[in-house]
Amino acid sequence: MAKLKTGRHTGAIKAARQAKRHWLRNRTVKRHIRLLAKNFVEAAGKKNSADIQKLTPEVASAWDKAAKTGAIHWKAAARKKSRLARLAQKAMTAPAAA
Repeated sequence: MAKLKTGRHTGAIKAARQAKRHWLRNRTVKRHIRLLAKNFVEAAGKKNSADIQKLTPEVASAWDKAAKTGAIHWKAAARKKSRLARLAQKAMTAPAAA
């Protein structure tokens, strides 16, 4: 069956359903990783080493999972992880140097 009586192709209808499903899932994933990153940045700003050490693997894992599922590009995930790692390093070494 190539067309319905409405004139729309069934493949286009299915693609629209899938796009909506993917959009909803990706939106949830992106919100989650943004929230984790925000918490991480706050901990780094307060130079809270316990929170930084706890959140570092959690945030990195979330970025990797988002990249694996296609919610974000893998290079974007690598870039974000790198920046967060630099921020963590800076926050952890700053009190010792001061």
